Amino acid sequence: MTTATKTWSSPSGDILLGVIGSPISHSKSPVMHNAGLRALGIPGAYVPLHVEQDKVKETIEAIRTLNFRGINVTIPHKLAVIEHLDRVDPAAEAIGAVNTIVNDNGILTGYNTDGIGYVRSLKSEAVSELSGRRIMVIGAGGAARGIIDALLQEQPSSVVIVNRDEEKAKRLAGSWSSRGDIKGVGLDQIQGYIGGTDILINTTSVGMHPHVDDMPIDPDIIPEGIVVSDLIYNPLYTRLLLESRSRRGCIIHSGVGMFLYQGAYALEYWTGLPAPIEAMREALLGSLGAAEPSVSK
Repeated sequence: MTTATKTWSSPSGDILLGVIGSPISHSKSPVMHNAGLRALGIPGAYVPLHVEQDKVKETIEAIRTLNFRGINVTIPHKLAVIEHLDRVDPAAEAIGAVNTIVNDNGILTGYNTDGIGYVRSLKSEAVSELSGRRIMVIGAGGAARGIIDALLQEQPSSVVIVNRDEEKAKRLAGSWSSRGDIKGVGLDQIQGYIGGTDILINTTSVGMHPHVDDMPIDPDIIPEGIVVSDLIYNPLYTRLLLESRSRRGCIIHSGVGMFLYQGAYALEYWTGLPAPIEAMREALLGSLGAAEPSVSK
């Protein structure tokens, strides 16, 4: 699945990578990427860097000075880093967020691997063909933007964005109106649109640890047997997924896959080598103290 155009090399032989965010101590990226480097036989390190919002500019300059090959960017810096980069990939620019930066001899380029990572996970773990599918996305935030952009490349039959703020959903849908049948509706209108849905995707944080009993919608309105996907990976099985499977017979898809594949694409940008998916998956799941999430009925 390699995405990079050239293989990384360094006079010192070591590669320096990292992730910036606030907070950052909870991040599983170092565990996953360091396992990836070991599996590739590349000496170096991937380190977590706590960066406050008023220190983004200085941090990006330090990436050049310290000769980091690249970094990941997480909340709340995915938008703020853009103005400090030399180049931004057109897809990331259209999405309006960067989660991966590559340093080529001091030239910093921003990419977004969230959407392509999610779609790769969804297709490999839950539904192999997205063309012609009717998709409903809950949420209209930054995560939704990257995912919807990637989903539209798969030519679904339709995409419905559902959000508590109806106007926000409509604005987001309007920004992609030329790319397919896409509409935005309020959460209070969901029952009028969910019938006939093939794939339901939760991009909100509702149900994330520690609020594990929360659900973004009532599972009783979910059509039987469809694919239900949740970006959350802590817990591995959100209540939405568990209820969808037990009460509606749905195929469920955890957020672990998205996290894995967005990281794999980033590693390929940095090294130019195919990511060691299984080694990264094993390290990630081990750090979560869990077995592989089920994706079957």
